[in-house]
Amino acid sequence: MGRNKFSAKEIKAISKLLRRKNAGNRYQQKLIRHQLRVDYEFNISDFNEPGKAFGEEDLQAAVDRGAIQVLDDATIEAMKAKRARDKAQREAEQMQDAVDTGEATDWQEAMREWQAWEDGQKTEE
Repeated sequence: MGRNKFSAKEIKAISKLLRRKNAGNRYQQKLIRHQLRVDYEFNISDFNEPGKAFGEEDLQAAVDRGAIQVLDDATIEAMKAKRARDKAQREAEQMQDAVDTGEATDWQEAMREWQAWEDGQKTEE
């Protein structure tokens, strides 16, 4: 599931992409859907009926019924920053769990050990 809170500027850009999607061929539609998911965390499937095309009118209808909230730019930027921090923290925790269980290697620690070994080799010469 993607976001349901966007700035007015993002809604305008999403609307433009939806217009291009509905006018494009299958390949272009696929690229635009990917761009919507990656750039805006906007998943059409969160707001439409399965099997039905989703366009600008449907976007506006989702805004009107409250499924999509339009907030100010500062609030959206703060929300994105928090999501990025949370994602980084989750990834760090997952990596630490994998290292602790032996499923992965802490490459930063391995590089420090390698560097220490190389430094030791240089002093012996």
